[in-house]
Amino acid sequence: MTDYEQLREDVMEVAALTNYNRASLIPVLRTVKEKYRGIDGEAMQVIADVLGCHPVEVNAVATFYAFLNPKTEGRFIFRLCRTYSCELAGKEEVARQLARDLGIDFGETSADGAFSLEWANCMGMCDQGPAMLVNDEIYTKLTPDRVAGIVKDYKNRPEAYVTEAPPEPALLGENPVECGA
Repeated sequence: MTDYEQLREDVMEVAALTNYNRASLIPVLRTVKEKYRGIDGEAMQVIADVLGCHPVEVNAVATFYAFLNPKTEGRFIFRLCRTYSCELAGKEEVARQLARDLGIDFGETSADGAFSLEWANCMGMCDQGPAMLVNDEIYTKLTPDRVAGIVKDYKNRPEAYVTEAPPEPALLGENPVECGA
């Protein structure tokens, strides 16, 4: 099976759950994002073809939701809340500690593909800030010391340094979706 066929099969498997209608767009995007760690223009075209919609619609949904961000990200995505309540609770010190311990700035992914560091808007934990998500795990009432321990824990996880790259079909480059094509 070619990489293209595998991608199409992955998309069709999720789309079949809703009879290939637009209701499966977000689940399909999540599946592609999780498996391929990114959603490029070619993947958006395959999704659009399978769901019978325009690639611009797929791109609009993928870029609207922060957690579906189409760019390639690390295996562990650290998202620190940047709301005012987290600011008052010491977010800046936590942010500096995260960047220092991960060795990357916000908006970056480590060269080995293990970690990404991003800002996130409200996580609904305003009374427990600063708050952070690492993939799907929530951490609250963060301090620089606590963050150092959390980062150390993730760095010690065997899956942080998987030597096998995620599946990247040859057709999946970093090309944006062409509008009007």
